Amino acid sequence: MMADDNTTPNTAANTAAPESQVTADHPIAADHTQGAEARPPRPDRGAPRGNRGGNDRNRGGRGRDDRGRGGRGGDDDGGEELIEKLVHINRVSKTVKGGKRFGFAALVVVGDGKGRAGFGKGKAREVPEAITKATSAAKKALVRVPLKEGRTLHHDGNGRFGAGKVTVRTAPAGTGIIAGGPMRAVFESLGVADVVTKSVGSSNPYNMIRATFDALTDQTSPKSVAQRRGKKVADLLGRSGGSAAEAEAAAEAITE
Repeated sequence: MMADDNTTPNTAANTAAPESQVTADHPIAADHTQGAEARPPRPDRGAPRGNRGGNDRNRGGRGRDDRGRGGRGGDDDGGEELIEKLVHINRVSKTVKGGKRFGFAALVVVGDGKGRAGFGKGKAREVPEAITKATSAAKKALVRVPLKEGRTLHHDGNGRFGAGKVTVRTAPAGTGIIAGGPMRAVFESLGVADVVTKSVGSSNPYNMIRATFDALTDQTSPKSVAQRRGKKVADLLGRSGGSAAEAEAAAEAITE
């Protein structure tokens, strides 16, 4: 009985001593024994990849929303609304090793309806992109054409480009736009309400558009002619056979 009492405390002490020694000497092992709750969570783990670096705007870093391709916000038209007319779309193909590669060419006419118009062409693999390129090119090539009373041309004119020939004539009020195809798009975007036109030769829309603009760029107003010759507008209009009063009234009505 005495031997049993002496051995029992020693056995308990021997079994408890290694556990306390491991905990005190090896803190890493102690962390594992305490469980996962004792380990502090890392802030960078567990977050989806799409959210990393999401505060770049606050830090002034790079951001696609701030530096997008379409972020310039502003066209060459100075903020005013322009009339856009799609004249022609041509599909072209290129034969390569793997087959055929298709592309599109667009011809667009733009204008403000107040005497300014321009045309442009664009090429791309897709139709919308080709139209966008053509519209951008047309906005950069706007030309001003003097209009009589804001509705028709001051005088007749002829234009030519390549094998295309066009004739444009002034018309009285109520005539309308007597033109077809590409030429109608030009006068609608220009703001002309009364005009008579005729196309002879090539019916290629590119040739017709260029020939039409060739005729429009030759248009001159009585005001510009009077300034060039050093005379008054009434003096030039009085030679047409009308009275001096009518010439004065017509000169005052001319704004361009």
